[in-house]
Amino acid sequence: MKKFLDEHFLLNTKTAQLLYHDYAAKMPIIDYHCHLPPQQIAENTRFENITQVWLNGDHYKWRAMRTNGIDESFITGDRPDREKFRKWAETVPYTLRNPLYHWTHLELQRYFGITDLLTPETADRIFDETQEKLQSPEYRVRGLLQRMNVRVICTTDDPLDNLGYHQQLQDEGYEIPVFPAFRPDAAMNLGKPAVFAAYVATLAAVSGRSVTTFADFVAALKTRHDFFAAMGCKVSDHGLEEIYVVDYTEEEIGRIFERALAGNAVSDMEHRQFKSAMLLLFAQWDAEKGWVQQYHLGALRNNNSRMMHKLGPDTGWDSIGDFRQGSALSKFLDKLDSKDQLAKTILYNLNPADNELMATMVGNFNDGSVAGKIQFGTAWWFLDQKDGMTRQINALSNMGLLSRFLGMITDSRSFLSFPRHEYFRRLLCDLFGTEMENGELPNDTEWVGQVIQDICYNNANAYFGWKT
Repeated sequence: MKKFLDEHFLLNTKTAQLLYHDYAAKMPIIDYHCHLPPQQIAENTRFENITQVWLNGDHYKWRAMRTNGIDESFITGDRPDREKFRKWAETVPYTLRNPLYHWTHLELQRYFGITDLLTPETADRIFDETQEKLQSPEYRVRGLLQRMNVRVICTTDDPLDNLGYHQQLQDEGYEIPVFPAFRPDAAMNLGKPAVFAAYVATLAAVSGRSVTTFADFVAALKTRHDFFAAMGCKVSDHGLEEIYVVDYTEEEIGRIFERALAGNAVSDMEHRQFKSAMLLLFAQWDAEKGWVQQYHLGALRNNNSRMMHKLGPDTGWDSIGDFRQGSALSKFLDKLDSKDQLAKTILYNLNPADNELMATMVGNFNDGSVAGKIQFGTAWWFLDQKDGMTRQINALSNMGLLSRFLGMITDSRSFLSFPRHEYFRRLLCDLFGTEMENGELPNDTEWVGQVIQDICYNNANAYFGWKT
């Protein structure tokens, strides 16, 4: 029997082990989509204990704890940090075969050198040992990033953000570039007119423009897009249920905007028309600037209205949705491509039933101008686990060019999440190594190793143009 989480974890053949240890493991990390707070990087935050760096904000863990019968006071409530950690340690043994079990112990090993299993019996000792280490300078935020060989971070930022912490890092000349990503979801959301009206008021203030018409709104948003570009931004990002591409006229969009701004409800069709207009505008601006646009598709968010009202969004009440993606995606991408306004694009899929759809859709719009211009992005959110990543890799392999793939992202709010890149790389090497040993791929370790290094790092470095 193999030892749990040893140096050959997930590497089931000698060739897979060679590919990982000699080629993949040494590659730096470009994390081109995450939710890390730039303030904590700029301030080089020191966390008081492992609960603060590991459990705060991690809705993956929160969902598991709730399923295990843990009271909310130990999850998002005001219980002491040690007690919250004990409750997570109580839950971990029940996470067998959930990726959380692997991630938990990978992170304890890679950051703290702890090889013991996290259980109720080891909880206090691990809490104390990690707390002591977190007080040392090398365990502040920047030390954690250096430990994982991170070369670039791309955060997720609302157009209203002043990017002050990004500016602080640039002025300092911090060695790891931290770039913003333009995430305008709130600028498209008319679901709560009062909230939207407040957003428009803030937009007017930060842009220095009066906003009373849709044309004013577009002009103000464009100044923010330009500002992000001036701050080094090369990426936009959209978290959507689906792509919106409903027909509309400019007059209709103007009326819809004015109705929402006045605090009046709009119909579902009007909301879809508005989102369609905004998505097209954002895509055109991205193309003008040569940005990369990312679309995270398929999440059914905030299913539990009671807990949404109590805790707000992004607290663990979301699921995979079953939206019809194909026809709208085709129409949207074709509309941009036909006018030579289709930027580099990454499509992330949350419903595994749509993997082959996404893998074939991206091939429709790769025009030979850039290697892998339109990408089927890595397995995302509920799918960034062993089965989900393997299925995404296989769909892309069968219907596209895996060798041009951009590889893994953390999509995380935690500075301890970077071993997810290692997890992905081990799975990737195991797939290649197994097929080499089975005679399904040639025994050309040097070339396969190069392809793996490209997927792990080189492809993203070239695609985004960061040249790290």
